[in-house]
Amino acid sequence: MSIIFDEENKLFYIHTKSTTYVLGFMHEYLVHCYWGKSIKKLPCTDFAVPHKSRSQSPYNPEHPECQNDNLPMEYPTFGSSDLRSPAFHVIYADGTSVSDFCYVSHEITAGKPKLEGLPCIRASEDGGETLKICLADEKTGLTLSLLYSVLNDKDIITRSVEVENRGTNDVRIDRILSASVDIYGMDFDFVTLHGTSIRERSVQKNPLFFGSQTIDSKRGYSGHRLNPFACLASKNATETSGEVYAMNFVYSGNFLAGADVDPFKMTRFYMGINPFDFEWKLCPGEKFVSPEVVMVYSDEGYGKMSRTFHDAYRENLCRSKFALKPRPVLINNWETTAMDFDEEKIVDIAKKAAEIGVELMVLDDGWFGNRNSDNCSLGDWYADTNKLPSGLSGLAKKINALGLEFGLWFEPEMVSPDSDLYRMHPDWCIHVPGRIRSEGRNQLILDFANEEVCDYITDAVSKILCEANISYVKWDMNRNMSETGSSALGSDRQRETAHRYMLGLYRVLETLTTQFPDILFESCASGGGRFDAGMLYYMPQVWTSDNSDAGQRMKIQYGTSFAYPASSMGAHVSAVPNHQVFRTTPFKTRCDVAMNGQFGFELDLAKISDEELKLAKEGIEKYKSLRDTVHFGDMYRLMSPFDGNDSVIEYISKDKKQVVVFRGNTLAEPYGAYKFAKLCALEPDAVYEDCEKGISMTGEALMNVGIAFMSPKDFESEIYVFEKK
Repeated sequence: MSIIFDEENKLFYIHTKSTTYVLGFMHEYLVHCYWGKSIKKLPCTDFAVPHKSRSQSPYNPEHPECQNDNLPMEYPTFGSSDLRSPAFHVIYADGTSVSDFCYVSHEITAGKPKLEGLPCIRASEDGGETLKICLADEKTGLTLSLLYSVLNDKDIITRSVEVENRGTNDVRIDRILSASVDIYGMDFDFVTLHGTSIRERSVQKNPLFFGSQTIDSKRGYSGHRLNPFACLASKNATETSGEVYAMNFVYSGNFLAGADVDPFKMTRFYMGINPFDFEWKLCPGEKFVSPEVVMVYSDEGYGKMSRTFHDAYRENLCRSKFALKPRPVLINNWETTAMDFDEEKIVDIAKKAAEIGVELMVLDDGWFGNRNSDNCSLGDWYADTNKLPSGLSGLAKKINALGLEFGLWFEPEMVSPDSDLYRMHPDWCIHVPGRIRSEGRNQLILDFANEEVCDYITDAVSKILCEANISYVKWDMNRNMSETGSSALGSDRQRETAHRYMLGLYRVLETLTTQFPDILFESCASGGGRFDAGMLYYMPQVWTSDNSDAGQRMKIQYGTSFAYPASSMGAHVSAVPNHQVFRTTPFKTRCDVAMNGQFGFELDLAKISDEELKLAKEGIEKYKSLRDTVHFGDMYRLMSPFDGNDSVIEYISKDKKQVVVFRGNTLAEPYGAYKFAKLCALEPDAVYEDCEKGISMTGEALMNVGIAFMSPKDFESEIYVFEKK
């Protein structure tokens, strides 16, 4: 069994494949006891009560030894004797916020339930188990159900919270985190992924200090600036050693994650919906379910943590039929034509692409309404027959006749003030009456908290997808949320807008991806602004960044890999000088870097040299021979571009027969010394051969000596493909 209740000692043991999580009771209160490497039994429970008789700490007079402010609480609530940051805060009908949630019951069930209206991890074929612990506040009738799920074949624990109002009065939830864990000690780094547009997900490590460190988003979506991922890593943690405690949020909206250290060096690690500008009115008989947090413990550093997330997300989060299948090499017309195209131009691009082995032609922004610039037509989802006289259906047939699939760009969550849709429904956008309607990229955000809006977008997109042979959709979203309010909600529910928006978006995506299971959906938000586990549930890949410069992409893709697999990263070869950083890098390097994700092109093939065209064709052939290993194998990060000029990443196929090693550098080091990339997880006595490069080495040599290299030129790269003999 994965979950065991020790009746005698009143302890819950939650076992994954190689880790254990333990919680128990201090009288009627739940306390956290252990999270780490697998154990069968705790030696004692006394360490759950580290600080007694602190005179400044309030306590229950019936249990004076039970000072919650000093206990490792399992799910801390506000208003009683735990005065640290709570996971849950509610305002009752009488205006008070004092809660006292005590244990009522628990149940252990087979499998893993879905979370209503929310993306979540799915159970494996060989099952799993779920622990549901019910806590209640007797005075108000409010109940909290803490949900813990494990899968038999994965090293993850998922957590969510269900609140039910069994009282007679409305209550207002203004803070509900999905996971909170109190961990002894503070000798950790707080590791997060920060950045901005065209510089997403850089790795940031800060030592813990007394007080609070947090990351969050208040932008209406997860955002470019901080990703909903965080971990506590022991000071000595590397890619292969040290303890790491990680959380990742299966949610695409406003989030909060943090680590608070108290005076006794206990660290409270937490994650959930951002309480900022959030409130939820819960009427009698109603329930609220929090989004899911995926928790991972690794005793082998960042590498094992990442591989655990990767396996779980590929196999148990992404529900698309494409999740574990090779995906097509594509070409996108955006950086070739922008919105200045017609049917003939698109067909010409496709012809050239077909000659070198591209498999999918994607038509980007500008195909609908009167869209010749970014100041109009969003919301008017019908083809512009001036550009496409035979319509989308006719264009798709011409593309298909060349042997390519046809894909299409949408931005369904947005509306242009200059559009038929906005003129008909000016209140269908996110706005506050009497306030200015700020624009971003000349557009407003449609109000997905409004069911009418969701139904309109679902129908409009469905109609387009039905009228042409479309096999791929790029779903874009290009601005932050401001003036957050909804005309569909009353004055007492305005602070529910941002979360209801996400629930509406998820409902639309659930409908469309179910209705069109044979279409590959890719998420995009001005590049990587919504690269999160919530979107991966519906769309198995994300456009990683609008910055396709090879040097910057090595960092962006490296940081992204901390939580997300290579199979989820859209990565394309673009023209130089690069459109974002104006840097010129070799064509081969651009190809090699893009092969670390879902490979494609964003350039005019008619304008590159014959030598570059040859490299593109060879690159596609090489990519097709290694993509299964890169996308679905095990990743080992060997050298970090954040620590120097070099990035080295190793991928091993699940059957251990193929090993792919990517090496790239940024700036050259004149007369530099040799460096050695030491591989991981090979069979010591096996022989590994790269026929193309004429290299044959034992696993022992590759792991202990490594691949020797120098970087005499800027932005050089190499890909090694070893086959086990």
